[in-house]
Amino acid sequence: MVLLIMGASHTGKTLLAQRLLERYHFPYLSMDHLKMGLIRSHNSSLTPESSDEELTALLWPIVREMIKTNIENCQNLIVEGCYIPFSWKEDFEEAYRREIRALCLIFSRQYIEHHFDAILSHENAVEKRLPSPPFAAPGEYMEENQRNLEACLRYGVEYRMMEDRYEVSWDPVGSERLASGAEAADSRISSN
Repeated sequence: MVLLIMGASHTGKTLLAQRLLERYHFPYLSMDHLKMGLIRSHNSSLTPESSDEELTALLWPIVREMIKTNIENCQNLIVEGCYIPFSWKEDFEEAYRREIRALCLIFSRQYIEHHFDAILSHENAVEKRLPSPPFAAPGEYMEENQRNLEACLRYGVEYRMMEDRYEVSWDPVGSERLASGAEAADSRISSN
């Protein structure tokens, strides 16, 4: 099974990935780490300041094929990042889609208005990041989260909206699915 965690920067994608790793023991891939590996190794002319659209165009085809390989090999994986397109389902045949769960984390306008400083202060909840460029103003951040909500509704992506406090619960696997993992080996997807 592959779990996709989507959302704007600072919505807690890495924190949720870490919690799911601890719960299910699935490894996770940070698309930011892949981005920086490609940039630092000079395998891309993009920079950390490149647009999300440019970075998605670079990163998603690589991650998409990694997801297919994981499913074909009956392996589990968590992928988290800003660079997962909301239209991700269009890139997979039904047999693959059955093995993928996705969740987008979204902050409401009200949450951002009342907790913007807390949002910024939690950027190192799981990892110690190097100082980054100035973060978007509250209004820009509200607009980005609103666009993500609209995209979730348009593409049928499951989402969690933080309204008053930060609380995310997600059980995409379920205990019965974990127990039947051996069945997955019997229904392998052939490589194309």
